[in-house]
Amino acid sequence: MQPWLWLVLAALRGILAFQEAPALVQVLSHQIGSLPCQMKSFPSNARLYWLRLHQAPSNGSYYDVLAYWDSGKKTTIYNAGVTKEKLTLLQDMTKSTLNITNVTPADSGIYSCMTVGSPKLTFGKSILLNVVDVLPTTVQPTRKTTKKKMCRFPNPVTQKGPACSLITLSLLVAGILVLLVSLGVSMRLYCLRRRARLHFMKQFHK
Repeated sequence: MQPWLWLVLAALRGILAFQEAPALVQVLSHQIGSLPCQMKSFPSNARLYWLRLHQAPSNGSYYDVLAYWDSGKKTTIYNAGVTKEKLTLLQDMTKSTLNITNVTPADSGIYSCMTVGSPKLTFGKSILLNVVDVLPTTVQPTRKTTKKKMCRFPNPVTQKGPACSLITLSLLVAGILVLLVSLGVSMRLYCLRRRARLHFMKQFHK
């Protein structure tokens, strides 16, 4: 591997903790894991590298080069310990796809692509490969159907004749009037009797 590439990979260690969350790709064991890498542009003189992150993203993490596409030779160059039976690169003008055959849980991890041009570097969005034995299923919650209760309003009852409150009020007023009349009559009789008594006493003492 070129010495300058080691410097690039070492510089990546300082920015791993600030990368955006990788895209999740879940694949069943012993299947083919296809990891797409989208690029806005792919210069004709650039090389596209596929990298794998060792350990969780932190200051101690580092990328390991798996393979790269040589646009000049139109061929894939594999790093030591990587075989074309395990990894396959599909390349076009704006997209690169890394196919990993017969995946196992050991292949799970964060993968990323990088183009090295003249003079700039361009990084694609990282991909989190998760190899599982059974794909998770989303259980839809059961919805309970509740019957709407109908509110029944009481039927208004039409009253015939005067209302009860009006009759009660009339009786009360009549009772008060009778009481006042009786009190007036009693007071009048008391006054007449007192006058008669006083007149009788005057006549008796003469």
